[in-house]
Amino acid sequence: MSGQNESPYYFVPNPSRHPVTASIGVFVMLGSLGLWINDVDWAPYTLFAGLLWLLFVLWHWFGDAISESETGMYGKRVDQSYRWSMSWFIFSEVMFFGAFFGALFYAREIAMHQLGSLDFKLIWPDFSAVWPNEGPAQLAGHFKRMVPWPVPTINTALLLTSGATLTVSHHALRDNHRKKAIVWLAATVALGFCFLIMQASEYIHAYNELNLTLASGVYGSTFFLLTGFHGFHVFLGGTMLTVVLVRLIRGHFTAEHHFAFEGAAWYWHFVDVVWLGLYVVVYWL
Repeated sequence: MSGQNESPYYFVPNPSRHPVTASIGVFVMLGSLGLWINDVDWAPYTLFAGLLWLLFVLWHWFGDAISESETGMYGKRVDQSYRWSMSWFIFSEVMFFGAFFGALFYAREIAMHQLGSLDFKLIWPDFSAVWPNEGPAQLAGHFKRMVPWPVPTINTALLLTSGATLTVSHHALRDNHRKKAIVWLAATVALGFCFLIMQASEYIHAYNELNLTLASGVYGSTFFLLTGFHGFHVFLGGTMLTVVLVRLIRGHFTAEHHFAFEGAAWYWHFVDVVWLGLYVVVYWL
């Protein structure tokens, strides 16, 4: 970023092959997924190949963006566009999770009480409008609900701690203390990795000991969709922070110019906030 003052008003990159090559990978993945659903034997292999190709393209695409940034091609206008883009991306993620929280609210507060009303007693006389619910026909069998202790509470502590360590790392970078920033950012990544391990153990416990699966009625489907997608976002945020950590170790970023760090930090704090909502709504209520 040493050439910031000499950079153009707005950097316009040269024509790139990356959008076309990325679209090929996405096309192969989606086509293979459709074939896999229709029981084509070789479809899983082409799906995996398309995914590998997409990751390969993204590796080089982001590498070009990093190279442009480090050689001083990005001015203030580009920095502003990145900030707006990240803000809108996080907003879209808020709407994404809002849809799932809305589905959970509808199932618990509206649909369940309607099924338990007098109008439906002739159809399902034994139905009880109590959450969690096994459904009018109990097709998935009896299961036990998830409780907030110990794994969800431990995971809450892990994510809250990771938010604190990330903030310490960010302030260290702003104060030009690179080694301190590296140590605390590495601690953040480690805490996120521990969260994923704990969540995997929770899923194994749910399937093997609680008989709680994705097919366990609306409770099972909303539980695994909400927590599963959140776990994926933890993985995605951890990947972002790992890339930032590697760049920090390589000497990238300055105290004034480090939006990649800030963007990843925004995303991680968003993931923390979503988990707090999940912890209260899914495990306690």
